[in-house]
Amino acid sequence: MPISIGEAQDVYKDAGENIDFTVLSFKRENLAAEKAAFQELAARIPAITRSMRIRYPKSVLAIAFGISASGWRYLFPDVKKPKELREFRGVEGPKYTAPGTPGDLFFHVRAGEQAVVYEVMAQIMTFIKDETTVEDETHGFRYFEGRAIIGFIDGTENPDFHEAADYALIGDEDPAYINGSYAFAQKYLHNMAAWQALTTEQQEAAIGRKKFSDLELDDAAKAPNAHNVASQDNKDGVEHKIIRMNVPFSEPATEQTGTYFIGYARHFNVTLRMLNNMFEKSDRLLDFSTPITGAEFFIPSLPVLAKMAEGTL
Repeated sequence: MPISIGEAQDVYKDAGENIDFTVLSFKRENLAAEKAAFQELAARIPAITRSMRIRYPKSVLAIAFGISASGWRYLFPDVKKPKELREFRGVEGPKYTAPGTPGDLFFHVRAGEQAVVYEVMAQIMTFIKDETTVEDETHGFRYFEGRAIIGFIDGTENPDFHEAADYALIGDEDPAYINGSYAFAQKYLHNMAAWQALTTEQQEAAIGRKKFSDLELDDAAKAPNAHNVASQDNKDGVEHKIIRMNVPFSEPATEQTGTYFIGYARHFNVTLRMLNNMFEKSDRLLDFSTPITGAEFFIPSLPVLAKMAEGTL
């Protein structure tokens, strides 16, 4: 059974110009009402997407909608869950910790115009707001040249577009959920003053790449725990990849600046090994970046989303 991009949600495209990440939790007060709201939302999201793409064809709208293991157990206790969907309990390293944080539903909405992102999320919340509470909402943006907020080119390690589906979409290893994806959402706050106090050469050593040209440094010039080394998964001598996006966000007046990391993967175990490596090796970037959220979500394929909406999953 081959992977089909046409049946997948938007998990393999770029992060976008204007972005909204939202995580919701069910109130767990009325299962019937909350499940009905979820089913309505699952039915509406494809329609909202089609409508907005007709109304604003140049907006390059992309939406990914997912559910966590806790949300799955609440809504579908008798349905076998995707093989690698689990609660993210956090990761502890010798110096730093990545927390696991709550959430049942996840939205990643991006478009060229902020007005389109706003309209989509406003419509989405119409169907689910009465049954949920907001765990987090983060508005991101595209920084200069698509760079991360710390000034380096983002996405260098991503697979090429024509290979992206093989790394992002579940295959026949889990045929009931083929063309779905596992999303890992993690929000970091940066100590920008400390980062900017480094010289360019020190920043490059921390990342493992040249800041202007994006060329990879020789190993001797990298910090022993450089980010592009510590964040890899090379299990069994093979480099395993995911689709990763680092989205800047900031409130400059309050000096709250950070990165929202979203990784889409065929195998969540790859993402988890990357994360474990970062924290076990005390990735140099963690000296300046503090994770404050972390959760895994399953992004269903469009046919599975339709079954959810119809109550036939």
